[in-house]
Amino acid sequence: MTQRSELEALDFLLGQVCRLHYIRAQGLLDTLGVYRGQPPVLHILHEQEGLTQSELAARLELAPATVTKMLQRLEKAGFIQRQTDAEDQRVSRVYLTDAGRAIQADVGVALSRLAQETFSDFTIEERIVLRRLMLQMRENLSGVIAALEDNLLSRQNESEVETGNARNA
Repeated sequence: MTQRSELEALDFLLGQVCRLHYIRAQGLLDTLGVYRGQPPVLHILHEQEGLTQSELAARLELAPATVTKMLQRLEKAGFIQRQTDAEDQRVSRVYLTDAGRAIQADVGVALSRLAQETFSDFTIEERIVLRRLMLQMRENLSGVIAALEDNLLSRQNESEVETGNARNA
């Protein structure tokens, strides 16, 4: 197998594993009325309630619009409530409801089951190596994405400078 076809096969296999993991996770969480991306929100709020949407977005490393949609779904399900800040009416703070607190343990059980099913035949040494490899993949992709974003910002700045120069000429 050539290096290129080996890399393509690894990439395809990684995609399959991610897809299957997602499907199984969603299956476990569906029984609880929770969507796949919501457990991290519930966990963060379990550790510290009263965060703003912006603070949640920063901690989750997600776009504010994405977090807004997640919070709307969690609120509709009765797991969270948003309250206006007493000192600044423009700020909305997020709190778990009793149902949100109660579901936390069940979500933990579901995610533990998922981890057990995913890694059941792995030795501790294999899990350590896999973790190291996955961290390296994350670092590789984060670096590429950061470079692309820097390049895009640089091109936007150049375009703005050129536009400004054309107006001034």
